[in-house]
Amino acid sequence: MKLLIKNIKKLVQIEEEGNQLKTKVSGKDMNKLNCIDNAYLLINNDFIEDFGSMSEIEVINKKNKDCEYLTEIDAEGRMVFPSFCDSHTHLVYAGSREIEYIDKIKGLSYEEIAKRGGGILNSSKLLHNTSEEELIAQAFERLEEIKMFGTGAVEIKSGYGLSVEDEIKMLRVIKKLKEISPLTIKSTFLGAHAVPAEYKSNQKAYVDLIINKMLPKVAEENLADFVDVFCDRGFFTVEETDRILSAAAKYGLRPKIHANELDYSGGIQIGVKHNALSVDHLEYTGDEEIKALLKSNTMPTILPGAAFFLGMVYAPVRKMMNAGLPIALASDFNPGSSPSGNMQFVCSLACIAYKMTPEEVFNATTINTAYAMDVNKELGTIARGKKANVFITKPIPSYEFMPYAFGSNKIEKVIINGKIQ
Repeated sequence: MKLLIKNIKKLVQIEEEGNQLKTKVSGKDMNKLNCIDNAYLLINNDFIEDFGSMSEIEVINKKNKDCEYLTEIDAEGRMVFPSFCDSHTHLVYAGSREIEYIDKIKGLSYEEIAKRGGGILNSSKLLHNTSEEELIAQAFERLEEIKMFGTGAVEIKSGYGLSVEDEIKMLRVIKKLKEISPLTIKSTFLGAHAVPAEYKSNQKAYVDLIINKMLPKVAEENLADFVDVFCDRGFFTVEETDRILSAAAKYGLRPKIHANELDYSGGIQIGVKHNALSVDHLEYTGDEEIKALLKSNTMPTILPGAAFFLGMVYAPVRKMMNAGLPIALASDFNPGSSPSGNMQFVCSLACIAYKMTPEEVFNATTINTAYAMDVNKELGTIARGKKANVFITKPIPSYEFMPYAFGSNKIEKVIINGKIQ
């Protein structure tokens, strides 16, 4: 079935096939955004077949005049974007943690809440007592919500299990979500998210459990695309992270790690050493960390929702881009530090808090997050042959309006795999 979207006010983030398709956008190029005014977009089943100026539409009409399954959408006054790719979430979880939200309001820090048995350990208890079926139902509802805010691809981590049985349970839930959701989903094993209470006096034993029990089981059932470690002060050390990532490499699991959220932890450097696809959070990023990233193929990924919600320092994004680095932006959707998967709001936060331009933000939430999920060959831009994951805005005056109007959903129609949702 073919779908023709015509009279598009602006077709955003296009790539012409005459040029080699980009894998990511870095440095000053982050401020460039290729668009076509008064455009059309032709979708054939799951994929983008063609696009261009409406002045060329007669050629398209002639080519498709005998196609009885051609559906048309008139997008006059509206814009079309590639769907967001959200490359860092924890959206499989049980229940909520709004009481900790009140603790934060009263002045307790993230680390203080964790030491009291809250935080990740609280979510671990809730998850243990929740069935796979209920976890699937809760997570699917969240997927449907983020889809209508424009997300077409999402990475989901385990990490609230913290035992062999419960980590596997989480990953099986994610595997089921891949089957029932139209979104492109990537799965990440994050057994090293926190240290369970029973291992507090023997953290090495828990790392051994991850390496000797969890990783082989994850690999045996083919449950993960990536591996993650929370390498930061109060969580896992550089040495422990090195051990876990070295073990995961034997199973073909490439890292995407939490790094430098709470301190200059060495997480960025160990991620680069292991050729991590991305290192995420990065509130504490200095000259040495930037130098390491510049010599790598690792995507620096910023999570504005978490820094905003926790009242943390903001990552030095402008310094990083000025040095020539790419930047990706993801939601960190989770119940404790970023209870929202709304990537439109992430765009607004990045403009307001990090002083990123709209062009930089759109590159950081599409092509660069697609890179950070290893789906950039099929998603992240409007290009012929790529998967047809796009959204049509409501009538808006400019693409700058998307991050400007942060309190509303600016999307009118969502198309995933070529199908209107």
